[in-house]
Amino acid sequence: MKKIFCFLCTILAVVGCSKEKETNQTAAGKIAISGAWALYPLVKQWAELYQKQNPQITITVTAGGACKGMSDALSGAADLGMVSREITKSEMDRGAWWVSVAKDAVVPTINNANPLGDELLKKGMTRREFAQIWINGTITGWSGIIKTGKALPIHVYTRSDACGASETWAKYLGGTLEDIKGKGAYGDPGLIDALRKDSLGIGYNNIQFVYDPQTRKPVPGIRPVPIDINGSGKIEPDENFYDDRELLTKAIAENKYPSPPARNLHLVSRGIPEKEHVRAFLLWIMDEGQLQVKEAGYISLPGEMMKKQAERLMKKQ
Repeated sequence: MKKIFCFLCTILAVVGCSKEKETNQTAAGKIAISGAWALYPLVKQWAELYQKQNPQITITVTAGGACKGMSDALSGAADLGMVSREITKSEMDRGAWWVSVAKDAVVPTINNANPLGDELLKKGMTRREFAQIWINGTITGWSGIIKTGKALPIHVYTRSDACGASETWAKYLGGTLEDIKGKGAYGDPGLIDALRKDSLGIGYNNIQFVYDPQTRKPVPGIRPVPIDINGSGKIEPDENFYDDRELLTKAIAENKYPSPPARNLHLVSRGIPEKEHVRAFLLWIMDEGQLQVKEAGYISLPGEMMKKQAERLMKKQ
């Protein structure tokens, strides 16, 4: 991190930053950011800290899904769009420029009072079983996962907003966003609220909304469903990392959790940002802002990646 900091300071000096800017002071201005729920908690935290250091800067952050973030960035409605999925070729052709700022994952979730919950924690569910629920629609009852004498239907939930979580989850299951089945709920908060009210429900959420930021334990009312990665029919010790957020993020960082649904998170603009204060904010994110990544429940990206992205950003000068 110290090497990156020195590198960025050198860049700022080369482009003629003043003494004030070298002490985190930037030209006055506003920054509008919109998009993915997955990035919202971290970017909100970054914005609050950056504004304390630079009171002449005003940053607004609104969530509404990755597609909204991309649309707002390309249309100029926002300076930066939060995007939690891969950038498509058509978006690149339209001028999408981005930096990757952190990593997280989508996890399957159920109601904490699911009558088969304890058994599900021991057995887990395979990628194939998830696909049969969300993509093929061939598993419609919990007896298709765990043999039970009771007829317990699976109530399938998905996101109603055009979000990166749905695209990422669909990709993991071998489908597309259009293939995902289920009753729609808006945003991570809406989907979690729906699961809390339905003991037979199943959904998927970004990890920042699954775990309480203080306790690092699953939020009241829901629990993650372990993925039986090796298909053994039970959750092995090296697959058992869902009890708290630190275990899961460590597993993601060590590539023990599948990718997808683990993915990089991006801030997107239409071309390299024209506004100097927007570029300064991005440089800050790639250096000092990285100190907040782990604490906020995300996974840091390699320092060398941050350095190369900073070089790309400064080519504007």
